[in-house]
Amino acid sequence: MKIYHLSHTDLDGYSCQFVSSFYLKNVEFYNSNYGKEIDKKMSHIISKIGDEKAVILITDLNLTKAQCQSYEEQLKGKDVKLILLDHHQTGAECAQEFSWYYLDNSRSATKICYDFFSAMFGADERLGAYCDVVNAVDIWLKDDPNFELGKVCMGAIAGAKEINKVMFEDEHIEYIFYLMRNFCEFLSLNNAHIELDNRLHGIKKEFFYLKNDDTLSNLNSNYLVRRLGANKDKFSINYRGSKGILTYNIGSASVIGNDFLVANPEFDFFIDMTSKKTMSFRSNGEFDVSLMAKELCDGGGHKNASGGFFAGFSDSYNYDEIKAQVVNLINKKTGE
Repeated sequence: MKIYHLSHTDLDGYSCQFVSSFYLKNVEFYNSNYGKEIDKKMSHIISKIGDEKAVILITDLNLTKAQCQSYEEQLKGKDVKLILLDHHQTGAECAQEFSWYYLDNSRSATKICYDFFSAMFGADERLGAYCDVVNAVDIWLKDDPNFELGKVCMGAIAGAKEINKVMFEDEHIEYIFYLMRNFCEFLSLNNAHIELDNRLHGIKKEFFYLKNDDTLSNLNSNYLVRRLGANKDKFSINYRGSKGILTYNIGSASVIGNDFLVANPEFDFFIDMTSKKTMSFRSNGEFDVSLMAKELCDGGGHKNASGGFFAGFSDSYNYDEIKAQVVNLINKKTGE
């Protein structure tokens, strides 16, 4: 039986998935902020389910009544069990009306999730202790002895931007779980919050480390270049007979763009599209991206580094939708 786990994009939301990954197998993880993104992610999940039995688990996200009704309607005829575990009081009306909607505002969603699964499959002392840390900071128990460690964990997850979740959803959740496993190593230490804070940079580097030590930025860039190279077909685009790669909110576009083009000389250019509608163009040779930027979005700059603004771009949570817009822009401007 396949399990689809949709959760929020903060420490509490990801920790719910960390808990479910401990107890369950055959789980696919998805993450969302509030609003329309939930609907898009749910539609995607439901579209993947055929005749097989499945469970959709939603945690740390409160739904509207309209959303609850819509999801029930979309799941009609499917052998799917829907479970929601949450702690936001704004979902109280839904919790009263829908039997699959569980709400308890006295605990974090992570604590609810742990109590739910441990009651069925048995408690785990270290995982339970970690969930207490998340609980302390998420519902802001300032006098709880776990509060300060929870603050460091919360900041670490909020700052875990090294792997873009739109482009690399599986790798992103792998990285988040890696950080959380490391958080657990500090639970029994004196001044655990200070020790984790001191070690966090090194922990991040260890995830990206391959052969030789380097700065976190360079290690991260090398990792992303390898992932882009392994998925060239998905991320490649064409412009007037030249081949390029399209990323989204990749961060450090100059470093990653140059590193990718050096490692993959068959590519002529690199574009990073951002949620702010800006486009960063990079090349590493004779290809002049300033001309490309000028034609596509009235931009410009240098031969190997230019930028522009794609006014008509509509941000999306789906890479294919992002790529389609850029491809349509190229086709419209070049007449191809």
